[in-house]
Amino acid sequence: METWDAYLARKHEELRLLHGCLRKPPPLTAPRSVADIIRQKFQLTAALKGDHALHDWTATETAWTNPATHHAGPFTFSYDYQRADLDVNGPSFYALEEGAGETIYTSSGMAAISALLLASARVIGTAEILLLPGSYGETLESIESYARQLQPIILRRSLPETIAQPSSSFRILLLDSSAPASAFEATLGCDRAAIDLMIFDTTCFSGGSGRIRRVLACARRWGVPVVMVRSHNKLDSLGAEYGRLGSVVFVDWMMHGAAGGQSRLKDLPCEIRNAVRLLGGAALPAHFPPYIGIARYRALTNKRIAAILYNTRRARRYFAAALPELTAELNFEHGLYVTLDGEPPLDEAAARQAAAAMSHDLSQAGLPIRHAGSFGFDFAAAEWFHNATTDRYSVRIAVPDLPTAIWDDLTVAIVAWWSAHQGRAVAA
Repeated sequence: METWDAYLARKHEELRLLHGCLRKPPPLTAPRSVADIIRQKFQLTAALKGDHALHDWTATETAWTNPATHHAGPFTFSYDYQRADLDVNGPSFYALEEGAGETIYTSSGMAAISALLLASARVIGTAEILLLPGSYGETLESIESYARQLQPIILRRSLPETIAQPSSSFRILLLDSSAPASAFEATLGCDRAAIDLMIFDTTCFSGGSGRIRRVLACARRWGVPVVMVRSHNKLDSLGAEYGRLGSVVFVDWMMHGAAGGQSRLKDLPCEIRNAVRLLGGAALPAHFPPYIGIARYRALTNKRIAAILYNTRRARRYFAAALPELTAELNFEHGLYVTLDGEPPLDEAAARQAAAAMSHDLSQAGLPIRHAGSFGFDFAAAEWFHNATTDRYSVRIAVPDLPTAIWDDLTVAIVAWWSAHQGRAVAA
């Protein structure tokens, strides 16, 4: 359990890291409260983005100036027209010792997965795509709406047997880090898999997570090529959502993809680049955090995620005991948030209202919680949540990087509020 003084010291180190990336940093004061940490962190990241704009003011969409390379921290960019041919060189967001190959950066995580799904129509054609129950709703929506050549199959029962059963169709496994832990672990426990490609959404895992390495080791055991997709403005930005950024990374591609038996996949990277260009989904240089690649950044991120996971385990036990009839999914594989049910069951409007009202009431009481649609912050974030597999609505509580004692007080307050309000209409 982290002490208050240790927490403040760690947060001061995060602020110093951001502060040190500024060209002309102003004086930095040691934080004294959670609110102070949040305010300083968002001010510093805004200053970093402003610093980049002032220094690289010639970096417009068209490279109209001299051919000097533009950069953001360790990342360098070259292009004639950013949307069409942006080339990025820099450190990987992943802490992988081997296997990671070409990276295609996009304007968001959804731009990355959408480009991949659309490109697969030209390269693969008709195929089955296997999804774990509880997979990210917008990914499923994208498949059903715009990738109709892919037949979605939700792996509800006998998951190992289904994956191992041969199919006459080309088969893709979409492994989503937002799936329940039971389904995710059952997948990794399979001895073999009759699949041709794995798409691995790593968004909810830290870039240095051991779970990423486990998944890649599993794919190598199966002899399957992997494409990793990711949204970077969540866990890769020290809780400040630095900028909208996504990526597609090809893993062991020359082994199993272009140079292996998967000849249908050899053109996939090229087709994804075309999809990004034609859909206008290219990354923006201003959205690359300048602190990526710094050793202290990786160490601080690991400590942040460890604190969140520890707090989640405590919250999961407490919610299960205090709200036994009012919890939805508590044990997601990523361990970053939990979901609460209503009685009667919530619809979309009721879930939206409950998330907003609870956030308002508890924050007015001085507790570090906000109504926000993301996760990985220094404050708890409440938002409505839709399970695309069950078509049920709930409220998601994204667990923050807070001292355990403060988080424990907040979980008690959440339970008290939810118990008092979940059974009747909630005022907006």
